Amino acid sequence: MSKNFDCIILGGGPAGLSASLYAYRSGIKTAIIDISAIGGTPTNYCEIDNYLGFNKIQGFELCEKFENHIDEFNIEKFPYEEIEKIDLTSPIKKIKTINHEFCAKSVIIATGARNKKLGIKGEIENIGKGVSYCAVCDGAFYKDKIVAVVGGGNSALEEALYLTKHAKKVYLIHRRDTFRADKIIQDKIFSNKKIELVLDSTVEEIFADKKVNSIAIKNVKNNKKAKLNIDGIFPYIGLEPNIESFGAQLKLDKSGFILTDETMKTNLEGVFAIGDVRKTPLRQVITAVSDGAIAGVEASKYIMNLENVAIRK
Repeated sequence: MSKNFDCIILGGGPAGLSASLYAYRSGIKTAIIDISAIGGTPTNYCEIDNYLGFNKIQGFELCEKFENHIDEFNIEKFPYEEIEKIDLTSPIKKIKTINHEFCAKSVIIATGARNKKLGIKGEIENIGKGVSYCAVCDGAFYKDKIVAVVGGGNSALEEALYLTKHAKKVYLIHRRDTFRADKIIQDKIFSNKKIELVLDSTVEEIFADKKVNSIAIKNVKNNKKAKLNIDGIFPYIGLEPNIESFGAQLKLDKSGFILTDETMKTNLEGVFAIGDVRKTPLRQVITAVSDGAIAGVEASKYIMNLENVAIRK
């Protein structure tokens, strides 16, 4: 027997939680489905210092506050649901998981994005053996060791700073000679004696003997190659959207992010996309929450319009 809702939200991160709150308060039956725990990627952030109203707060703590808020409304949540099939094109959307079949008049996609892989030899086979994409999750394993962080944006620099709490040395490797990160974060990098910058360089290969022990790097300006002895490597070179189950049904940009209008509507009737999974100029917790508020309201308008049409008929 299928579980029927007015609106189903795919993803329980800040965007999805915000959408559920606004949809539910608009009077429509709402549920959240997630393939993992509720809270999303920000639960792995050591510290958030740019969310309005909190000078500094741990990512897990902020997301816990979000979830506690929606729990006051008894919004149904289905964590750890492995999705098998999704139909977004029909008037009634269908989501098949291993445990349930869900039906809804509207779907809000809030599945987020994940870190891109370097795509080099030695990366995939050494995940968990010195290759990690979460400094907060694994940083403690590198106490008094040497690690490398790859990237030049806010995430890379923030993770490099976090790793200095554990590692005795952090190489920060970037393919350009300037960073994209906010100036306030760059200033912290430049003043941290544990961080050594390796600029104009790319990582060519990861070497391991049971665990990662070194990497090959190449200077992109003079093509000189070198080898760095390290115990772990953390790539932060950008994001790619989590759209595997449904991406072919939607209009995407060239990088695979979902295209929406200012009301979070996609090319499909009754389908909205919010947060990191959509094409957006800024991917932050605060913008994800804002997207969710808009989509929750717009989804309720869409459903109410359907009901009004049905009454007129």
